[in-house]
Amino acid sequence: MAPGWTIGTLFGLAVLSVAWAPFWGMESIPFGALWDKTDDSVAAYILWNLRIPRVLMAFLAGAGLAASGMVFQAMFRNPLATPFTLGVSSGASLGAAVAIQLGLNFAVWGVSSVAISAFVGAMTAIILVYALTTTSRQGSSTATMLLAGVAVSFFFSSLILFLQYMSDFTRSYQMLRWVMGGMQNIVGFQDVINVLVFVVAGCLIVWYLLMDLNLLTTGEDFAFTRGVNVGQAKTMLFFSVSMMVGAVVAVCGPIGFVGLMAPHICRLLIGADHRRLFPAAMLFGGTMLVVCDTIARLLLAPTELPVGILTALIGGPFFLWLLLTRRRDMGTI
Repeated sequence: MAPGWTIGTLFGLAVLSVAWAPFWGMESIPFGALWDKTDDSVAAYILWNLRIPRVLMAFLAGAGLAASGMVFQAMFRNPLATPFTLGVSSGASLGAAVAIQLGLNFAVWGVSSVAISAFVGAMTAIILVYALTTTSRQGSSTATMLLAGVAVSFFFSSLILFLQYMSDFTRSYQMLRWVMGGMQNIVGFQDVINVLVFVVAGCLIVWYLLMDLNLLTTGEDFAFTRGVNVGQAKTMLFFSVSMMVGAVVAVCGPIGFVGLMAPHICRLLIGADHRRLFPAAMLFGGTMLVVCDTIARLLLAPTELPVGILTALIGGPFFLWLLLTRRRDMGTI
């Protein structure tokens, strides 16, 4: 199938999933509830304040994670890279754990204290990784950035375990539930708007640098000979996608494997040109997370399965398949 038709098909599936998902849950909601303006309509309240914001957030989160995964895979020239490779997820999780442990309970412009603390933690991880990369004796190479991200991620993860160990049962469970990821706390459109700002801003920067990203995949030296300001491009891409991931994780928690699977599958469908891969990955990632979140709501009804568990159940075997496939291509099997 031609790339244009593939992207068009993905767009149609995205529209279909976003339009279909709000009407499915523990109780199905009739289509007519969209226009029910009566104050006592429970169906309309659930649809407009819970289901629709949740579906939109799932699509935004999936699209943002997929776009971020695509960028990191290109920067590191490794299809196994994910949006959480550089410690953003661990930083956000640590921030959320600190807020839960301290019992913080406030909101700023509709954003909860846990989400604010998680975003601060994500930004701390981003700044720390960048500082370690730029001050390294080896220079600001992608390998140095990757190692710095892994080190920061392990350090923050150990602090999270320490906080869980020092917490009582209730707070320890709250921390554990948060790191599973999910859309269960989305009420109204405020969180959707907040995340939308970061996703749109990050995607605009990535779109502006798509040609540079294509050249970076061939190697930094070659990109430099073609006129790419390698240092500036890497810095802009790093901060834009990391802040996008930080905003998503702050609201939804860490949802793994979407940023790994979506870019790789779309790369198999339409090729490695990021001008086509970028919209395809966003559409695929958004649709995938909407479908997974809907299944998570229905699978164990009336209880709800955290969507992060479902994506991990899908992503784990996919990761192994990808790893084995790469080893065969390298002739080691």
